[in-house]
Amino acid sequence: MIRVLLADDEAMVRAGVRAILDSGGETDVVAEAGDGREAVELARAHRPDVALLDIRMPRLDGLAAAEEIVRTVPGTAVAMLTTFSERAYVARALSGGATGFLLKSGDPYELIAGVRAVAGGAAFLSPKVARYVIEGLGDGRLSREAQARARVADLSPREREVLGLVGAGLSNPEIATRLHLVEGTVKAYVSSVLDPLGVRNRVQAAIVAYEAGLVEDGGGVSGVPRNGLAPGR
Repeated sequence: MIRVLLADDEAMVRAGVRAILDSGGETDVVAEAGDGREAVELARAHRPDVALLDIRMPRLDGLAAAEEIVRTVPGTAVAMLTTFSERAYVARALSGGATGFLLKSGDPYELIAGVRAVAGGAAFLSPKVARYVIEGLGDGRLSREAQARARVADLSPREREVLGLVGAGLSNPEIATRLHLVEGTVKAYVSSVLDPLGVRNRVQAAIVAYEAGLVEDGGGVSGVPRNGLAPGR
């Protein structure tokens, strides 16, 4: 079971999200928080697999709470669940270490798939959010492509292969299956490429893979499909 911390200042919203997650049969909501500070405290206490956070909450907003959880509870993946899809929110969430950004207006299956993806070590963005990210990549794209190719140049062939699969949205178990490796080895490869690339998490690594040309248009390795940053299964 995927252990989830759910944080939203509206009890009715928490009840609805819990019901959707329960319907998937794969998650267990181990704690609920009504504000950002409580979310951080409960994340430290319960160490869930996923912290699912609203953005606008009292005492500490969800973006600041996400940064604090990423910093102090490294085993917990963070996903934002919000009605707000402004680019500034998306950029801060991803730069702060969140690996999921979901919209409350999305399909319930999207919520279940997103929690499953980030729990498995992949990244997941709602389609509308993914479009913002891809459009952002288009601004000054040629310059960033050159920079990204330079950043991956010193990686080993296997590290580039793993990076491409990260960019294609595959989780560590899926990469292990694809490359016939054990999951621990894949995890070590993923960790080893973050520092040389100058990135903090899988989403940022996926963007570098995309800009460096390690991902084909169809989502295969040549990692970010043109329509998102994670498999939409």
